Amino acid sequence: MNPVVKDVLLQLQKPGNTAISLPESFNFGFDVIDYAADNHDKTAYIEVSSDGERINHHSFSELKYRSNQVATALRGIGTAQGDFAVVVLPRIPAWYEVIIGCAKCGVVSMPGTNLLTAKDLKYRINKAGATTVIVTPEHVDKIEEVRSECPTLQHLIVVNNLTSPQDGWLKYEDILATASDEFPREPNNSEDLLMAYFTSGTTADPKLVPRDHGYALAHLTTGAFWLDQKNTDIHWTLSDTGWAKAAWGMLFAPWLLDSTMVLYNGGDFDKELHLQLIKKLQVTTFCAPPTVFRLFAQMDLAPFDLSTIRHTVSAGEPLNPEVIRVWEHATGTTIHDGYGQTETVNIVANRPGLEVRHGSMGKPAPGFHVDVIDDDGVSCAQDEIGHIAVKLTDPAPIGLFSGYYESPTQRNKSAFRNGWYYTGDTATRDADGYIWFVGRSDDIISSAGYRISPFEVESVLLEHEDIVESAVIGKPDEIRGHIVKAFVVLKEGVTPSDELTIQIQDFVKKITAPYKYPREIEYRESLPKTISGKIRRVELREQA
Repeated sequence: MNPVVKDVLLQLQKPGNTAISLPESFNFGFDVIDYAADNHDKTAYIEVSSDGERINHHSFSELKYRSNQVATALRGIGTAQGDFAVVVLPRIPAWYEVIIGCAKCGVVSMPGTNLLTAKDLKYRINKAGATTVIVTPEHVDKIEEVRSECPTLQHLIVVNNLTSPQDGWLKYEDILATASDEFPREPNNSEDLLMAYFTSGTTADPKLVPRDHGYALAHLTTGAFWLDQKNTDIHWTLSDTGWAKAAWGMLFAPWLLDSTMVLYNGGDFDKELHLQLIKKLQVTTFCAPPTVFRLFAQMDLAPFDLSTIRHTVSAGEPLNPEVIRVWEHATGTTIHDGYGQTETVNIVANRPGLEVRHGSMGKPAPGFHVDVIDDDGVSCAQDEIGHIAVKLTDPAPIGLFSGYYESPTQRNKSAFRNGWYYTGDTATRDADGYIWFVGRSDDIISSAGYRISPFEVESVLLEHEDIVESAVIGKPDEIRGHIVKAFVVLKEGVTPSDELTIQIQDFVKKITAPYKYPREIEYRESLPKTISGKIRRVELREQA
C-alpha cells in the first residue's frame, strides 16, 4: 500500500475524526496501480468470458503498461489535460486500461452504460463539451447519428473493431500498437478533475457530477468500512461499467486495499453461472444489487458451494427479511446494506463488526458527520423524517463533490445550504443512531396530514408472495391532498383481480400503519426505469 494511501486510512481509523486531510497531489494511476506493479505485483483482476470457460489473470504490471500506452496514444492524437472523453465500454480489459490511462494523462473520463441511446450520448457529449468518444462497434452508428450535432467532438476511437473503421474513426488496437508503454508522470493536484458521472435522472434530467482525483482516494472508506477489503480478497461487484457503483466496487475501493477483482463480461443474467463462478474463482467478498439477491432467493441454493464468501454487501433497494435469511443460510454471511450517491463515496453503512439491523442503512461511515436534519439544518428528533445530510467541514468531507457541472446556481444552492450537503434523500434515525431510508425528498407523500415513505410501502409490497416489483407514488386527491397509489408487477402466472387487490391492501394494513396502504393498485407488465435500473417515479406521477 502506498504510504500516502496508508496515511489517509490511519486518519479514517481514528474514532470521530471528520477532518481528513488528503495529499496535495494524488493520481490513482500512478499512486495505486503503478505502485502495486512496482512493489508487490500480483493479479489485479480476473477476466472471465461470458460462458465462464475462458479465465485470464491480469497483473498490476500489465495494467500499468497498457494504461501507459493509452495515455501516450491519447496525448499523441491531440487530447489535452482537462478534455472530456465519453467512455462506453462493457466489462472488458479495455475499460480498465482506458479509465486508468485517462487518469494518467489528465483526460476526464465519463463512463456511460452500454444502454445509452444516440439521444443520451448527444446530451452527455454536449453537456460536458466532450472532445473524445471511446466506444465499442455497436455504439459507432449512434455516434454517427448525432455527430453533426456535437460540435466539440474531435477524436473518435472504437475498441474491438474487427473491420475497417468508418471515416474519422481510429481503431483502439492500432493506436496502442505504436504507443510507448512508458508515460512520465505529469504534475496534477488532488483537486483536478479525474472523471465525471451522470446521475440516474429519476426526478429530472441527469446531472453531471465532476469527480476529482481525491475522490478515488476517498473510496478508502468504501473499501475498508463497507466492502471490508483485505489484500487476500477476490472481490466481485455486479455492476454496469457506466454506473458510479462501478467506481466504488470495480475500480477504486478494492485496489486501494490491494484486492483482486473479477471482471465478468456476461450478457443476459445467468443465475446458475454466477453462483458457479463464485466457487470457481474463489470469490471472498461479493456485492450485488437487491434484484439479484431476490432472484437467488427463489432458487434452491443447496447444490452450489458458496463457502468461499466471507462478506456480502448490497445497496439501493429494499431487501425483505426472507431474502436475507435465504442468503445467510446458504453462505453464512449477513447482507450488509450501505448508502451513498454519485455525489459521494460510501457515507452510511452496516460496517463489519457493527450489529446489522435489517432494513437500516447502518450508521455514518468513518470520516463523515451524517445526520437527519430539517429544512433549516437542525437535527431531527428520533424517528422523525428529515433530510439525509453531510456536515460541511474544513477540510471538506472526503469524496464529496463540490457542485454540479455547469448547472443553474439554484441547483447547487439547494444542495449546499445551512452548512450541510443535502443529499435529496430522506430518512429517520433511531435511538441508537441507525439511519433508516425513507425516499427521495420529491417522492414523500403527504396524505391527510400524514407523511408517507414510498420506500416503506414498496418494501412491504415486496413481501407479498405474488409481487415481483413495486413502485409507490402520491396521486392528487381533492380530500386527502394525495392518496397512496401502487404500481405492481406480479409473478408469472398470477392474474390481476379485484380480489387480489383487496388481499394486497389488507396485507399492507396488517404489516404497517393502516393509513399507509395503497388506495389504488395498478398492475403493470413492467415499470419505467432509468438506464441504471432505478424506477422513474416522476414518470409514474405524471401518468397518475
